[in-house]
Amino acid sequence: MEIVISLAIGVLFGSGIWLILRPRSFQVLTGLMLMSYAVNLFIFIMGRLWVNRPPLTLGDAIPDPAQFTDPVPQALVLTAIVIGFATTALYLVVMIGSRGLTGTDHVDGEETD
Repeated sequence: MEIVISLAIGVLFGSGIWLILRPRSFQVLTGLMLMSYAVNLFIFIMGRLWVNRPPLTLGDAIPDPAQFTDPVPQALVLTAIVIGFATTALYLVVMIGSRGLTGTDHVDGEETD
């Protein structure tokens, strides 16, 4: 399972790098989003995911922290998703404004045919 998740993270990040190097601004924005998804997935996986385990214990015994998922990476990823959505919206507004002012959506502002 670890190799599948590692490959998925690598493919997402590699695709993001490839899209960032493209000349159109929408492709750059999509590449940034793919890279942020890859980083979020990496942080989320570092928090030790358990299947079919309770998130907390309600018994009288002292719980063993090694048996539970760490909630800090989950909170970090949730915060990163919200911040990523806000910055994507900002990039999109700037991209549309730039397209309106320059008439092109190339990153350097000029089309080469």
